[in-house]
Amino acid sequence: MSELAKKAESLRAQLKFYNLSYHQKDQPVVSDLVYDALFKELLDLETKHPELIISDSPTQRVGSEVSDGFSKITHKIPMLSLNNGFSDDDIFNFEKRILEKLKNNNLLEFHAEPKLDGLAVNLRYEKGVLVSAATRGDGQIGEDITENIKTISNVPLVLKNKFPEILEIRGEVIMPVKIFQALNQEAELNQEKLFANPRNAAAGSLRQLDSKITAKRGLQFLAYGIGEVYPEFREDLIKTQAELIQEIKNLGFSISEHCALVLGAQGCLAHFKILENLRANLPYEIDGVVYKINDLKIQKELGFISRAPRFAIAHKFPAMEAATILEAVDFQVGRTGVITPVAKLLPVLVGGVRVSHATLHNKDEIERLGIQIGDTVIIRRAGDVIPEIVKVVLDQRPGNAQAIQEPEYCPSCHSVLSRREGEVALRCFAGLDCPGQKLERLWHFASRQAMNIDGLGRKILELLILENLVKSPADLYLLKPEDLENKERMGKKSANNLIQAISQTKRISLSKFIYALGIPEVGIATAQNLAKTFLNLEAVMNASYEDYLKVLDIGPCVAKNLIEFFANQNFKKIVLDLLAIGLDIIPEIKLEPAQENNLKLKDQIFVLTGTLENFSRDELKNILEAMGAKVSGSVSKKTNVLIFGEEPGSKLKKAQECGVTLWSEKDLLSFLAEQPSH
Repeated sequence: MSELAKKAESLRAQLKFYNLSYHQKDQPVVSDLVYDALFKELLDLETKHPELIISDSPTQRVGSEVSDGFSKITHKIPMLSLNNGFSDDDIFNFEKRILEKLKNNNLLEFHAEPKLDGLAVNLRYEKGVLVSAATRGDGQIGEDITENIKTISNVPLVLKNKFPEILEIRGEVIMPVKIFQALNQEAELNQEKLFANPRNAAAGSLRQLDSKITAKRGLQFLAYGIGEVYPEFREDLIKTQAELIQEIKNLGFSISEHCALVLGAQGCLAHFKILENLRANLPYEIDGVVYKINDLKIQKELGFISRAPRFAIAHKFPAMEAATILEAVDFQVGRTGVITPVAKLLPVLVGGVRVSHATLHNKDEIERLGIQIGDTVIIRRAGDVIPEIVKVVLDQRPGNAQAIQEPEYCPSCHSVLSRREGEVALRCFAGLDCPGQKLERLWHFASRQAMNIDGLGRKILELLILENLVKSPADLYLLKPEDLENKERMGKKSANNLIQAISQTKRISLSKFIYALGIPEVGIATAQNLAKTFLNLEAVMNASYEDYLKVLDIGPCVAKNLIEFFANQNFKKIVLDLLAIGLDIIPEIKLEPAQENNLKLKDQIFVLTGTLENFSRDELKNILEAMGAKVSGSVSKKTNVLIFGEEPGSKLKKAQECGVTLWSEKDLLSFLAEQPSH
C-alpha cells in the first residue's frame, strides 16, 4: 500500500469513529474545527488522487450508521449533507463554480438561512396526516422516531390548507437555549451527567425510547425543505426557495424568522455578518448560515455530487472563544489505563454554555501550549461543542504560576505510572486491579452501543464497585435484587427492573460483544468487521496477527492490541466467565452470495415487529437482505410482508388495514426450511 493510500485509510478511520460518536452516541469526542480540518484533508487528497476514493469513505457518505435501538426507515429521497465554507474565499469560490457550471455571469440570487444546530429529521405526510418521522441516519436509512416527534408541540399532526397526497417535510429539531440551561441545572442538582450543548440535548431527547421523556424536554421543529412530494408542486406557483419556504409555513410549520434573499457572494457575506451579530441573542443555537440558489429550476440544473447539493453551501461561524484562569490540572485514568490531564478552569460562559473543564490531552500538548497553573488561557468551543484551550496569554502570567507536574502514581490505584516505548501517553498498567479502569471498563461494557444495559447509571456502578459487589462484567449477571435495594435512588421496584434489564442482555450479537470488551482502538465498525470475517467468538479469540491484518480497516496497531488482549489471562478470564454465566453470543450468519436472478426475495419489502423466539432483529434482517429483500422500519401500502412475533403492536394493525401479507414466526421458519441450504 502506498503512503498516500495509508494516509487516506488513516483519515477515513478517524472520521468514521468521530461520526459514530457524534451521530449515534450524541457524545462528540472532537471539536467541529478538528473534524472539519480532517475532512477537508481527506477530501483534498481524494480530489487530487481519485483512485483513492472508496464507496464508504466519509466524503461519499452522510452522518453515521443507524443505532440498533430504533426501527429503520429508508428515505425515499436521500437526506444529503452540505459542503462547508469557512472563509470569504470559500464563498466566492462557491459562487464561481456555479457561474462556470451555468456558463453565465449573471448576478445570482441566494436564499440565506440560519444553519440550525439540532438534529435533522424527515417528516412524512400521507393525505395530510403525519405517518412517520426519521432521523437523517446515514442519509439513506434513518431511525424511526415517529412517536417522539408527535410529542413536539409545533409539529402538525395534520396539515393545513391544500396539500399534496404525499409530502415529506425536512427540518431541524432544536432545543431552545433557556430550556437547555434549565435541563442542565436540574441535572447538576441531581449530580447527573450534563449535556455538552443544546444540539446534544435535542438529539438525546429525541432518541429516548420512552416518548413521555421526550415530551418533557420542550423541543421545537423548524422546517427548511422538502423530500418526496406527489404530485409535485406546480412550477408556475412555486418557482423559488423563498416561495417554497412560505408554502411550508402555510401548511402549518414553523420556519426560521431570519432568512433573507441576497445577491451574489457579497450579499451572502453581508447577511453572514448580520446573523453573527444576532447569534448570541437568538432563542436557539446556530453555527453558521446556509446559502441556497433561490431559483428552483437552477437548483435542478446544478444537481448533486455524491453527498451534497451543488447549489448550496454551509458557511460556518468561527469558533467561540473566551478568556479564563487555569486553576488546577486533574489527572484521570481511562479504561485502557491512559492518564489524561484535565484542566480545571474558573467557570466561564462561552457561547452561552458554562465551561469549567477542558482536556489537555497529554504531555506533548502541555509542552506545546507552554501552559502553567494560574495562567490566563483562551478557551474555544470549536464548532460549539468540545471546549479546548487554544493559547496562553503569556503577558498575564502571575508571579506565582506553577509548572504542571505529571503524577508518578495512578490517581485511582496508586500504581507506578510509566510509558510504553515510543508512546506519548502515560499509563497505569494495573489493569482491572485499578478501580478507575475497572469503572471505565464496566461503564463501557454496559453502554448503549455495547451491551445496552438500560438503567445502569454511573453512580450505581460506582457504588457496586465500592462495595465489592461487582469486580468484573460477569458479576453484573450474578446480582440479586437485595444487592441493589436501599442503594441511593434504588427501591425494590427499581432494583427488580435493573436486574431484569441486565438479564435481557444475555443474548447479544458477536459484533456488539467484541465492542463491549473494550479492546483498545476496536470501535463498533472494527468489531463488525471482525464478526463478519471470523463469524464466531472462538475464531476471533484464536486468530493470529496475520489473520487480523486481513480484516478490513485493521492495521498493525489494532492487530497488536487484539493479540495482547486475548493473550492476557485476566481479559481472557472475563470472556470465559461471561460464557460460564450463560451469555449467548449470536454467531455472525454468512450466506453464500446468490446470483442476482436467483434471489428469492428480490425487491420485496419486509417489516419486522414484536419479539421473535428464534431470531434477533439484526440476525433476521441479515438473512432477509441476503435473499434480496429490503427491510423497512414502517408499514405502508408498498410493504409486501410483515413478520410478527410476540406483542406486535400497531404495525400489525396497520398491515392488516393495508392488506399486507402476514407471516408468523412459524410461517417464516417454514419458508426458510424450503430454501436450499447454504
